[in-house]
Amino acid sequence: MTLRLEDIELIRQLKYRYSRGIDTGDMETVASLFAEDATIDYRGGSYHVQLQGRDAIVDILRGMFGPHFVGSHTMHMPEIEVLDDENATGVWTLLDYALNLAEGNKTTVGSAIYRDRYVKRDGRWLIAHSEYDRVYERVYHDPAPGLTAHFLATKAAS
Repeated sequence: MTLRLEDIELIRQLKYRYSRGIDTGDMETVASLFAEDATIDYRGGSYHVQLQGRDAIVDILRGMFGPHFVGSHTMHMPEIEVLDDENATGVWTLLDYALNLAEGNKTTVGSAIYRDRYVKRDGRWLIAHSEYDRVYERVYHDPAPGLTAHFLATKAAS
């Protein structure tokens, strides 16, 4: 049982690193979290993104999470099931805020349910498949977002 609890904690940390990696534009970390043959299927009210392969996934995320972007993605209420020594699944609730300054302060606020599959390769848990469906999504243009800090712009400037 102890090993399974350790696996669950390692998978939790993996998902938390993913959220922090995209919000801070740390695509090196994000790339390290996906299996080479990973897939994603993100279904929102205003988009649908399906990709195959770690490189394709990281490329699209790199384009989205740059100096024009402000975001906060938090994962909650994990239900992780370790199926065997090399496979696990997870269900998560996402709460997110995204501000795209390049698109007239286009703001997305919402929630989604993630359903992920994980594989253990070379002793490390990785994301094999990640998908979500929106619980709700609100998209609007914020005329005055009032930013007093903007990490990705600061990172790009340094």
